[in-house]
Amino acid sequence: MTAGQTAERPVVEPDLARPVLDVVIPVHNEQDALVRAVQTVRAHLSTLPYRARVTIADNASTDATELLGHQLAHAHDDVRMVRLAQKGRGRALKQVWSRSDAEVLVYMDVDLSTDLNALLPLVAPLISGHSDVAIGSRLSPASRTVRGPRREVISRCYNVLLRGTLRARFRDAQCGFKAVRRDVAAELLPLVEDDEWFFDTELLVLAERAGLRIHEVPVDWVDDPDSSVDVVRTALQDLRGMARLGGALVRGRLPLAEVQARLGRAAREGGEGRLRAQVAVFAAIGVASTLAYALLYVLLRHAVPAQAANALALVLTAVANTAANRRLTFGVRGRSGAVTHQAQGLLVLGCGLVLTSASLWLLHRASGTDHPLAEVVVLTLANLCVTVLRFVAMRTWIFRRRRGPAAGGRVDEDRGMHHDRAHEAD
Repeated sequence: MTAGQTAERPVVEPDLARPVLDVVIPVHNEQDALVRAVQTVRAHLSTLPYRARVTIADNASTDATELLGHQLAHAHDDVRMVRLAQKGRGRALKQVWSRSDAEVLVYMDVDLSTDLNALLPLVAPLISGHSDVAIGSRLSPASRTVRGPRREVISRCYNVLLRGTLRARFRDAQCGFKAVRRDVAAELLPLVEDDEWFFDTELLVLAERAGLRIHEVPVDWVDDPDSSVDVVRTALQDLRGMARLGGALVRGRLPLAEVQARLGRAAREGGEGRLRAQVAVFAAIGVASTLAYALLYVLLRHAVPAQAANALALVLTAVANTAANRRLTFGVRGRSGAVTHQAQGLLVLGCGLVLTSASLWLLHRASGTDHPLAEVVVLTLANLCVTVLRFVAMRTWIFRRRRGPAAGGRVDEDRGMHHDRAHEAD
């Protein structure tokens, strides 16, 4: 499969032995809402052309929720009850989805704030193989929502933060109305660390970074005034989750490229996202390198001539810069190829040395001054040009993906180029 192509996903064929849809309703102390919700969902599912099941995921309820769930499961063949000893919406969805035999896994809140008429548009792209994950969006221009100003402001601010920090492109992370293909869930769920409210966001960000297709459905949504969710506490947990996930993505801890390869989703958007991510990380490393270079130059300038101080500062920062970009920007793992990469980086350094040395010579020739501050300013400007040159060289030569005719586009492992970052830092 070549870059820019999208592998064909299998269409889900009806199988009388198992449901196509598994609609999970996570609950905690919902004895007043559970029966009505399950009956309403069952009635709606009966209008769809797919075999479906409702799964009640009881998160350590202490009221009559568990008893009512067992009664519903006993009364209806298309209802099952799962009891968890610990609270946590994410924990419940992980456990139930991981064990489900349905092809498309759905979850919705017990308050049924989302109009169920959005369910068929939600799951149809997953059943057809068009998309991998589907979410209801209250923030779509076509959505109709009724909720208080406090929740509206918090929701919109949260999604602005997601776009600004994790560069998410989906509109609504926290709407309690989502679906995922079972094969996609099997790949992503082990990577999701959060067991509570940040679970949704983390799953979506990982799916997006793995190059998977997220389908958004405008929904009609009415806020539940009796909701027991602690908005402030949940918001703080989400902020901590964003910091943790962002750190993991920047450090390249998550094997999202392998997930993408196994699921067969490719790449044109991923390539664009990867370039943006690489530019962002490379720029951060470049700023640190430039500051380190300026500091080293000033320190060395007191002991050696300007040209020697420039050369020594360039060599020391170039080695560190190549190592940092190898690991963080281009996601290369292991020691294999490290020496070659450093040698190539030093060749690029040679070009930078010529440029910066020429800048120093021109400064001295034109102004007749050898003041360290003037030299640092000129060299910093020259190093900005060198930085652009270094990025182009690293992307197109030093850390370029190597494709072999028999490898189907896989990275050449002889050079240790395991690009498992894909575009995690986008």
